[in-house]
Amino acid sequence: MTSAKLLERRLASGLEALGSPLDEQRRAALLAYLEELHRWNRSYNLTAVRDPLDMVTRHLLDSLAVLPFIGDGPLLDAGTGAGLPGVPLAIAHPALEVTLLDSAGKKIRFLNHVKRTLRLVNAHPVQARVQDHVPEQPLAAVISRAFASLADFAAAVRAMRGGAPRLLAMKGRLPRAELDALPGDVRVEAVEKLRVPGLQEDRHLVIMSLVT
Repeated sequence: MTSAKLLERRLASGLEALGSPLDEQRRAALLAYLEELHRWNRSYNLTAVRDPLDMVTRHLLDSLAVLPFIGDGPLLDAGTGAGLPGVPLAIAHPALEVTLLDSAGKKIRFLNHVKRTLRLVNAHPVQARVQDHVPEQPLAAVISRAFASLADFAAAVRAMRGGAPRLLAMKGRLPRAELDALPGDVRVEAVEKLRVPGLQEDRHLVIMSLVT
């Protein structure tokens, strides 16, 4: 069993490297979320990552690497799964209203449990497909790290009533083929290379907008 102190040290050093040294209360909330994810994962199979230390890097720090690009919201996390990146972002940015959207009931049950347990008042789990969702308020951005392609992501958000001004797609390697395949009504605003402390893999954030 990984010690709590080791998890705390990895998280704190990673946050420092990201330039986001969160206070003790928010670091504790991130680790409490990780603990719930690790516990529920035994029965619900929410993530393929099993080791809590790897979860700190691949889930918490990976999610928080996009924090400088998020803005003040409201934000929708499309296909959130176990709450990534939406839950870490909601914890790190308490003023940010985050809708955690997923079509899988077991994942929404887990996220409702996380919301209650962590008293995460700015996180709002919703069970629905992106294209069927009707936001309660205008969105500033939609983020995802789960969609198969940039084109599919853009199409789903366009079908959603109200859409969003900005689309943030988290990717591994630079998705050149996906970028080339985007239709003309999708504008690429920027492609940011992300550096996730402790992760020796390429990570990118593709920032897009829908042309009306």
